[in-house]
Amino acid sequence: MEPSIAEENVPEVGTAYVVCSMSDIPSQRARGFELMKVEDGVEKPFNLIVVRWGRQVFGYVNLCPHDGVKLDWERNQFLDPNGIRLMCGKHGALFELGTGVCIDGPCKGRSLTPVALSVIDNDICVTGVTLAEEEEDEDDEITSCSDEGGGV
Repeated sequence: MEPSIAEENVPEVGTAYVVCSMSDIPSQRARGFELMKVEDGVEKPFNLIVVRWGRQVFGYVNLCPHDGVKLDWERNQFLDPNGIRLMCGKHGALFELGTGVCIDGPCKGRSLTPVALSVIDNDICVTGVTLAEEEEDEDDEITSCSDEGGGV
């Protein structure tokens, strides 16, 4: 599925950017996306973790609060062996899925940075940030982001 800007049922927070379809992430799984956001007119990397639990989705910046490394120890491997918490692959810190709070490890008590997500027409959309858009030919659709592929 080609990511695009969601134009229908956009929440009041502003533009919603389609990251993927709900069906692209199985329930009780997480997936990473490498996006680009715009801050003060400058494009910056924006690495996102999307966790799906049934119809609920949670989003976090893919950055451990302990030392700033990405959480996935292998591509799209975010969950602990029991599949019930996010886990930093470098130091084993464990984070609650719904809150991002570290409950065990070197950053206990600190939290992952939340990212606002909405489900619009069965698409998972990021809101509250401005993503860099890649403009294609005039006849092509504008895309908002690209995922790093793969799945869990």
